[in-house]
Amino acid sequence: MTVLPRVERPDDDLAGHQLLARLGKRVLRPGGARLSGVLLDTAGVADADVVELAPGTGRTARDILARRPRSYAAVDNDPAAAAAVSEVVGRAVGASSQVPRRVVVADAAASGLPDGCADVVVGEAMLTMQGDRTKDAIVAEAVRLLRPGGRYAVHELGLVPDDVADTVRTEVRRALARAIKVNARPLTVAEWEALMSRHGLEVEHVALAPMALLRPRRVLADEGLVGALRLVRNIAVRPAARRRVLAMRRTFRTHRRAMTAVAVVARKPG
Repeated sequence: MTVLPRVERPDDDLAGHQLLARLGKRVLRPGGARLSGVLLDTAGVADADVVELAPGTGRTARDILARRPRSYAAVDNDPAAAAAVSEVVGRAVGASSQVPRRVVVADAAASGLPDGCADVVVGEAMLTMQGDRTKDAIVAEAVRLLRPGGRYAVHELGLVPDDVADTVRTEVRRALARAIKVNARPLTVAEWEALMSRHGLEVEHVALAPMALLRPRRVLADEGLVGALRLVRNIAVRPAARRRVLAMRRTFRTHRRAMTAVAVVARKPG
């Protein structure tokens, strides 16, 4: 059997988060590593059975393992992404290396994991990318996986204020679609809370942070000096990527007053 070489997709064709990951950006969450840390600490991943949906580059997986959960499972429908996350979690050292872990190739809305297998389900920057019906399906799956008293923790892109005008909502969605090549569907903070409540979850914690994914100060804080310099170098030598990144940055800056990062922790009633 002849194995054909894998063809790398052009930078122009990639979704925004995929392009940034290719360029070396490891933190791809709207509120940055700091808000992710607040989310994990508030959800209480330490000594818990944790399931992470759509783990992306594996940065949050690493942070979860550093907090020493009882067990960790990741669910991603992209075999290549799942393999990359497997490599990341396989490099855990010290006490976290003793944590049982696995990576499952499956859809976030149909993980195949057993009912009530998790104390905490984590999902970051993935519900935003889904339409309303898929959002509901993923939240329903998270509820199925949780034990009574378990927590669902999400970190997503939000719209502000809660009574944002429909014209602004449409303008932001269209601008994001052009810039990141994904039909992102951010909700207002009240709508994120309502999504959780609709599935019987009780919202316990909400935290906001600026949506500053590509601002220099945030990049330095998230990636560190070496990582930030590597990212800048990779952008500089790839013209198509540079055009895309600059377009994303302009979009985020133009609509900064209408966008926020939001973290929500909701509990399944016991």
